[in-house]
Amino acid sequence: MRDRVERLCSGTLDAKVLRERALTELRRAVPFDAHVWTLTDPVTRIGTSPLADIPGLSWPDLPALIQARYLNRGTRWTDLVVGDGPVVWRRPDDVDVLTAVFADRFGCWAWLDLWRTSSSPFTSNERDLIASVAPFLTTALRSAQARTFTTPIPPPAGGPAVLVLGADLQVQVGTPAAREALHRLNPPDDPAVVEQAIPAAAYNLAAALVAAENGVPVGPPWSRVHLGAGRWITLRAARTAPDSDIAVTIEESTPAERLEVFALAHALTPREREILAELTTGADSRHIAQRLVLSEHTVNDHVKAVLAKTGASTRPTLLARVAGTG
Repeated sequence: MRDRVERLCSGTLDAKVLRERALTELRRAVPFDAHVWTLTDPVTRIGTSPLADIPGLSWPDLPALIQARYLNRGTRWTDLVVGDGPVVWRRPDDVDVLTAVFADRFGCWAWLDLWRTSSSPFTSNERDLIASVAPFLTTALRSAQARTFTTPIPPPAGGPAVLVLGADLQVQVGTPAAREALHRLNPPDDPAVVEQAIPAAAYNLAAALVAAENGVPVGPPWSRVHLGAGRWITLRAARTAPDSDIAVTIEESTPAERLEVFALAHALTPREREILAELTTGADSRHIAQRLVLSEHTVNDHVKAVLAKTGASTRPTLLARVAGTG
């Protein structure tokens, strides 16, 4: 299984297809009855692109399930990022869960829950098997995010994108632009529920806000996510008033927000990220050297390293990818 997963990870699959095919390989060695595999913002660690299959779960029950996951301190992905690998734990309904986190020194890229409802608990050998492929999957998921920056951004959709969720996280009202964006992120499998189903991206943001209010924060309640065709959007959650509804806004990611994900996804070092930020201001090597108190030769070496890691042949190509213009 490890060899097959490693081969998958050496390709250029997008994050959704990679997860789908990896799950097929994982199931052969570690059987499971349900799964949730969620991409996350590398900095805030909030989930926004879930790939899930939980038999018997209805759409109205989804917000409560997500909120419980964010409030469950001790087994959350944020508690395992710097831990000892995957963990096995049991839900209150006696479902056995194996949780793995896909994180490296550049950020947290995803987390995975595998459920067992009808067979024996996960074993230590199965846990170790997942742990053995986690580094390959982490790098592959990060690289898949990096490849999203090679496509120029299409014109943004018109109209404000806002959802308002009630105390139970059920959607009270939403603008057409918000619904369109969220359906593109995680379309429901059943076309019959498109109108009432809001994908889990908004629920994750709202659950993160509730977790913070309850003293068990995952991260600040905002997250960046690739919407498709090179387009990155930023979702934020906030109360409309104290103890009131939750508003989730969806906007085009700012240049600074895109730049941070671009740099982390391409595994740039802190110094390389600093050099890249200076390049986006239009500064040349001489001015960057003066600002950072480096030699011009050192700056050029860092620029060469950035170009090599990002696959950009020239500085203009690099900056165009950061900006989404080509």
